[in-house]
Amino acid sequence: MAREGTMLERFKVPAEDVVRVPEGSLRATVASIFERMGVAPEVAAEGADVLVMTDLRGVETHGVSNMMRVYVRQYNEGVINPQPNWHIVRETPGTATIDADRGLGILLGRQAMNIAMEKAQRVGIGVVTMFNSGHLGAVGHFALLAAQRDMVGMCMTAGGASVLPTFAAEGRLGANPISIAAPAKSEPPLLFDVATSAMAINKIRLAARTGVKLLPGWVATPEGVPIMEEIPAPEQGPNMVLPLGSTRELGSHKGYGLGLTVEIMSALLAGALPSMLDSTNGFKNYFAAYDIAAFTDVAQFKENMDKMLQKLRTTRPAPGHDRVLYPGLLEYEEEGKRRAKGIPLHKEVVQWFDSIAAELSVPRLKTM
Repeated sequence: MAREGTMLERFKVPAEDVVRVPEGSLRATVASIFERMGVAPEVAAEGADVLVMTDLRGVETHGVSNMMRVYVRQYNEGVINPQPNWHIVRETPGTATIDADRGLGILLGRQAMNIAMEKAQRVGIGVVTMFNSGHLGAVGHFALLAAQRDMVGMCMTAGGASVLPTFAAEGRLGANPISIAAPAKSEPPLLFDVATSAMAINKIRLAARTGVKLLPGWVATPEGVPIMEEIPAPEQGPNMVLPLGSTRELGSHKGYGLGLTVEIMSALLAGALPSMLDSTNGFKNYFAAYDIAAFTDVAQFKENMDKMLQKLRTTRPAPGHDRVLYPGLLEYEEEGKRRAKGIPLHKEVVQWFDSIAAELSVPRLKTM
């Protein structure tokens, strides 16, 4: 029967390279590294929570393995600001626009979503855009914050220019992920979080680390021709990632259009230029909260969600598959497993943590 997982099997750490670390140890080390970068302790703890929760849910592309070393480098190079003077530049009862002052997105995302949720409680819907930020990480983390407060949450982010428009030979869009989260009564919440590119760009680093090939339809040649065969993952990410759908015949215009939508909602709505026009203005982000009580009875909404999600997961599976899933179910299950058994990291990642811990005099990771 088909094997399940929160990621494609090819991206999972090979069993012989796995080092399991306890959640608490990873949180402590990550928070300490942020503090050494000049981040305030309570903010550093928030950054550790975002990254560790991402790893607990099995989303290694945006967890500590790929991102922590990037953030350290960006702090050291002055690309991101450890103590940003973030502030609201425009506001209405239901909306706000934030200048992040080059603060790291994963450290500011909760505050932006909190503002959106406070507005939603007052007027039913709250929308916050944020520009001039560092990387936002796994956008689903912030959408889920709203679901945990009986709201429907949305989050998306735009930045970079590695993804080709349909028919193009030059990158113009970022991976531009979109997420939506909604609560249920007894079922785990729905959490949909996907890039609008054919692959999350961070998967290239995972593939290079684990020694696996990229699948057909993920990237293009330098001339913009989709590569429809498996190829080795380059050490450095290419500037030629295809949009979701890969080719026009398979629906790449849909991924292209969704990616462009994220640019409009995250960048232009914030009064900022997309990265294709200004590569120096960081990431642009969108946070939205819909107060369910403003639209319908919360208890009824949750019961209806349960009915829909149960109907989906009890659907008869196709041959070769164990069951039908809904977005967020596997991540919910994976979180429980990893809390109990530890978070599986690649031995190379643990070696990097050992090195940076010695350099910064912070606690080393414990292993299980």
